[in-house]
Amino acid sequence: MLKTTTSTKIDISPIHILLIGNNPIELNGVVEKLNQIRTQRIRTEIAFDLKSILQRLIGFQPHFILLDDNIGRTEMLLAIQTLESNEKTKTVPITVLKSSNDNEALGASAISDYVLKQNLSAGGLYAMLQNSLTGKQTRSTLVNASQKRKEQLSKLVG
Repeated sequence: MLKTTTSTKIDISPIHILLIGNNPIELNGVVEKLNQIRTQRIRTEIAFDLKSILQRLIGFQPHFILLDDNIGRTEMLLAIQTLESNEKTKTVPITVLKSSNDNEALGASAISDYVLKQNLSAGGLYAMLQNSLTGKQTRSTLVNASQKRKEQLSKLVG
């Protein structure tokens, strides 16, 4: 996973990213930017539709999901619904890669971030991955603390 360090040492454990979209040229551009991140090994898998998402998840456990909004609203909502209900991906942060700022945001709770594709850079992607991981860790800590408090309250009341 991501480790914040002041050195440029490469972390040997790769980050697994599932990249979903329908334009191989654009997706290849995103992969190239991810490969420019020199302080972290990154392994990507690409899916083009719902069927290939499920096929990729058979042997791949993503840490992050990048979803291109060019796949269309209906396909994107189906993909998010599938990812939210899958054991391997239900807690994995999803970032939507947007073509423009004009498109409306989706109300799905699984989406952790929106990024304009025109602003993508290796450094920006790395920062976004770090922020997603920090957010995921914070949510996990809050859920665990809430569960612990509920158990303590239950013991006091019951």
